[in-house]
Amino acid sequence: MPTLTLPAPAKLNLFLHITGRRADGYHLLQTLFVFLDFADEITLTVRGDGAIHRTVGAVDVPEVADLTVRAARLLQEVTACPLGADIQVFKRIPMGGGLGGGSSDAATVLQGLNRLWQCGLSDDELAVLGLRLGADVPVFVHGQAAWAEGVGEQLTPVDLPACWYVVIHPQVHVPTSELFSASDLTRDCPAITLAAFHNGVGANVFQPVVEKRYPEVAEAISWLSQYSNARLTGSGSCLFAPVSSRQEGEIILQSLPDKWCGFVAAGVSISPLQQKLVISPTLYN
Repeated sequence: MPTLTLPAPAKLNLFLHITGRRADGYHLLQTLFVFLDFADEITLTVRGDGAIHRTVGAVDVPEVADLTVRAARLLQEVTACPLGADIQVFKRIPMGGGLGGGSSDAATVLQGLNRLWQCGLSDDELAVLGLRLGADVPVFVHGQAAWAEGVGEQLTPVDLPACWYVVIHPQVHVPTSELFSASDLTRDCPAITLAAFHNGVGANVFQPVVEKRYPEVAEAISWLSQYSNARLTGSGSCLFAPVSSRQEGEIILQSLPDKWCGFVAAGVSISPLQQKLVISPTLYN
């Protein structure tokens, strides 16, 4: 049976504001997404019996709750595809760190199975499906660095200068739902423009909330700030700082306390997933 292996890249939120709330309770956001050349790996194998199974994945995430399985079943349902798939998820992106690993994995499954099953859906159609799985899934489907508004689904593609980042995981899990309900979360940021961001405007509204509740994160931000401007990504707990080169980032990591983990990655405007799909439109065996 045909098999396809694809990357599921991490992302950073270079800033994250909440500008209000919709009548249904969802928060309105402004953020800037950039992708990293650091990724999970997804291997998809077509099954002829219509069954969908995750044969490799995170042991602490039940198969039925895994976004990769949910993505596959949603695509199967919407397209009435009679085929199934075995899904292998090889994790590198820390879970629950604000790097978008689960959403990215789901987007890669949508893109991969759309090709393996020959469903013929466009990126826009896949993004609409992805939004049903999570607000961040559409940006991973499109695979272009983007200025995002609404609940995160209103995407304006942007080209960003190449940059290297040090990313630190303080080994703490921060539940996003807890933060969104926090009384001290700023929910009335004035809307800004991309030009304003490039002029130094913008912050992550979750950062002071997380630092107050999770001393380990506050300590890690303070440590990384010795070297560069450190900031939380998403709702955390991972944090990042720009550096001039991979070598500079690796030197910083040599001093990283043993209780944390980290990596250096390049920020890219076109995601590794889209790069592979564009360069090799016929990918599977």
